[in-house]
Amino acid sequence: MKNNLLASFLIVSMAMGCVGMAFAQEANSNALTIVIKNHQFDPQQLTVPAGKKIQITVENQDQTPEEFESFDLDREQVVEGNKKITVFLGPLSPGKYNYWADFHKSSTGIIVAQ
Repeated sequence: MKNNLLASFLIVSMAMGCVGMAFAQEANSNALTIVIKNHQFDPQQLTVPAGKKIQITVENQDQTPEEFESFDLDREQVVEGNKKITVFLGPLSPGKYNYWADFHKSSTGIIVAQ
């Protein structure tokens, strides 16, 4: 009886682990990074899948804070110097979404959902 219970527990645990890994892989496949360096975004254009939730890490490699801002995406977040933030978007309709660095207006970018 104990062996059957232990075997059932192991099977359920393994199945749950596989499901968890599948969700993690899907989230990671939609995880992207935008770097701020010398007050410029890199890349300046980011292509993402339309109709899916995405996760963008905005990494500020400068020592001064910067703001990731977008009216199109309804986002406004400060990224402290040498820090990262996570921005969750979507699902986005196909189209172009502008963003910019509010503290250093010379840096702009675009997210293309297709």
